[in-house]
This record gives sequence, structure tokens and C-alpha cells, in this order.
Amino acid sequence: MDRATRLGGNRPADESKEPKELKEPKGFSVMAGWVGLRRSLALCWTATAAFGRSLSVCGAISLMGPGLGLVPRAMEGIRDLAAHRRELALRWSGVEIPGPPGPLPPVPEGASGVVARYRWIMSDPQTRREYVWVLVDPLAGALLACLPLALVLSGAWGIFLAFFGVPLSAEWDGLWYQFIPIEGRATAVLAGVLGALQLPLALWAAPRVVRRHALYTRAMLAPSESELMAGRIRHLAATRSDAVDTQMAEIRRIERDLHDGAQARLVAMGMTLDAAENLLETDPEAVRALLVEARESSSKALAELRDLVRGIHPPVLADRGLADAVRSLALTCPVRTEVEIDLPGRPEMPVESAAYFAISEVLTNVAKHSGADRAWIDLRYDHGTLRITVTDDGHGGADVSRGTGLRGIERRLATFDGVLAVNSPVNGPTLVTMELPCVLPSPKTTSS
Repeated sequence: MDRATRLGGNRPADESKEPKELKEPKGFSVMAGWVGLRRSLALCWTATAAFGRSLSVCGAISLMGPGLGLVPRAMEGIRDLAAHRRELALRWSGVEIPGPPGPLPPVPEGASGVVARYRWIMSDPQTRREYVWVLVDPLAGALLACLPLALVLSGAWGIFLAFFGVPLSAEWDGLWYQFIPIEGRATAVLAGVLGALQLPLALWAAPRVVRRHALYTRAMLAPSESELMAGRIRHLAATRSDAVDTQMAEIRRIERDLHDGAQARLVAMGMTLDAAENLLETDPEAVRALLVEARESSSKALAELRDLVRGIHPPVLADRGLADAVRSLALTCPVRTEVEIDLPGRPEMPVESAAYFAISEVLTNVAKHSGADRAWIDLRYDHGTLRITVTDDGHGGADVSRGTGLRGIERRLATFDGVLAVNSPVNGPTLVTMELPCVLPSPKTTSS
């Protein structure tokens, strides 16, 4: 399994190797034209898929019977189709289309009838936008995407008429090619020349049509600024609540550790010193033993305080940075772990800490639950994002929705607008991908 594979979308192997057109193509290239023609044909095919989805959702809406019935399932299919179209727009044209700011709205309880189904779709702006798009795309999107194919077919027809146009015109009692009436050999050849000129025109237009189609898709599917802002506010409110809860839980843990550990030992040491003071004149030997006991208590209290501080912010992370701290985690992990790191600098301390403890939690899960023999950590910085992948060859089956470990990592990363993706099929392997937006303000201080 390729450890560098990103989660969140299946890409056909043949299409992933095609060159990307990240901006308006300039000039003419036969290779780019053929690639654009292939992509325009693929967009025509996806328009037929949109037509099928539009029929399914319209049929589900008009179906008499069990309330909302199949409408939510049909809208989920439309959302998947829209996500695929967003991926094509980004991969083929470099046009980024923001995804939905939130999931589908919940189905109202007790709703029934056609009006209730339309009201459910139209109540959410993104759902309404996708519904309108799937109705319009089979016509407008298909006409735009099929323009290069129409030029190719028209050109092929013109070339055909150059050879067979005269007898066909006589048999059909007149024949036209665009604005040219086929009345003799000269007009047939003129139709062939015009048709031949349309073939390179189709290759020139194909990549431009693909980009125009991506821009059209963005105009149809992209959320408005107010929707994006509302989604951002909801996300910030949720992550702020999680951050506050996590911080309070950490404070309670520190209080509990201090109360049950170092504080108890310090209290015991004070009582020992008080007893030694009372016996100082009457029993010097007992005082000596009490002082030894007090010294041992102070050493244990100091060790517990060091462990507590290490749990808050490990010294190796503070002194050596994230790269060496991750290598230290790999060395202490019971599962044989290989590390590959490419960091041109040090992230900010909060981001370093979040990444360190996230990796630590993932390795703990690998050691406890995966049954793996080997694990791999890939840590690198790419275009403003800290990307971390942890892979193991265990039995798989990891699920964020089950258990608190991965969910806790997800909440920790969300505080910094980070994301967690888990790909863990049954029988493995498991790939955990984490991304944290960050900057690297300081130069690299450790080798990688």
C-alpha cells in the first residue's frame, strides 16, 4: 500500500498520470488537445450520471407513500456526484470548489407529502444548490462539455462529404453542410476542407472547454461567502468548546496527579521532619533514620514532578524539536517503527505539542490494538501544512466512531484546524493521515 496516498477520494490510475492544466492554456499543443478531448468526453459521461440522479431525486420527491422516503438517499447520491465533479475540476483545471459547509440537514420527523419533501430540500442553501445543479447540468453542462466532440463529428462529416457528398446530394434531392450547399465536386471539396479545419479547432478548444466547465461548476456549486463564514463560525465554536474541555480535563489531571503524588509525599516528608525535630535531643539515631526517610520522600516527589512536567511538555520536544521527539517515540515503541522526516524548520510550540501527542497516541493504539509487526511514520512539511502519516501492517478495523483514542486525536487537531483521516480495512493495513496548517518560523536545527 502506498503510504503517501491521500484519503478522501478514489482516483483512477490512468487519469492521475495525466498532466494538469492549472491555468488558462496558451497556444496550441496536440498532446494537450487530445488530453482535453478525453476529459471533455469524460465530462459528457458524468453529465449523463447527473441526469440519472436528477431522475431519481425527482421520482423520490413525487413518489406517494412513506413520508420523505428515498429523498435523503437520493440527495446523498447527488452530493457524492458533486464531490466527484469538484475533484475533477481541481485535478484537471486547478479550479478549487469549496465543499459543503456542513452535512445534509436532518430529515424533519413526521413530514410527508411532496410539499414537505421540497421544503426539506430547499431549507438548506447547499442542498438547494446541488438540487438545482443536478437538474441543470444534464443540459447546460453537457452542451458545454460536448462542444469539442461536436466539432470532431462535424469535421468528420465534412470530410466524408468531400468524397461522397455529390451522390448523396443527388440521392437526397439536395444536401447542405453548414452554410455550404453540396451542388457539385467543388462545393463537396470545400465542405471537406472546412471539416478538416474543425479537427484542430476541436483540439484547440478542448482544454479551454474543460476549464470553462470547471468554472461553470464552481458557479453552480460553490457556497456563498456568508455560508462559508457561518460554517467557519460553527467550526470555531465547536473546536473552541473542545479545546476548553480538553484544557479543563488536563488541569484536573494535573491537580489529581499533584494531590495524589507529589503533594502526598511532601506532606509525609513534613510529618517526618516534624517527628525528627521532636526526637532530636532524646533519640539522635531515630532522627538519622527519619532524615533518611525524608530524603527518599523528597527524591520520589521530585521524580514524580519531573514525570508530570514531562507529560505536559516532554523535554526532548522542547530541547530538540519535533523531529527528534518523534524519533524518540519510535525508539520506545514496542512495535518496530521506521521514521522518515522532512522538516525544513520547527513549527510553533503548540503545533509541535499537538503533533507529538497525536503521534504518541497513534503509536500507543498500534502497540495495543493492531497486532502489527512493523509501523512507519512519515512526517513532512508541504505548502503550509504539516503532514503526518502513520502506517502499520496490523489486522486493521480501526474506526474513529468507535473508541475514544482516535476521537481525542481528532479533537486535538481540530483546535488548530487540523484534520484526521483513517483508512483501516479489515485485515489491514491501517493508514492514519493527519494534517496541521502551520508555518515554520525558525530554520532547521536537527538533521532528518
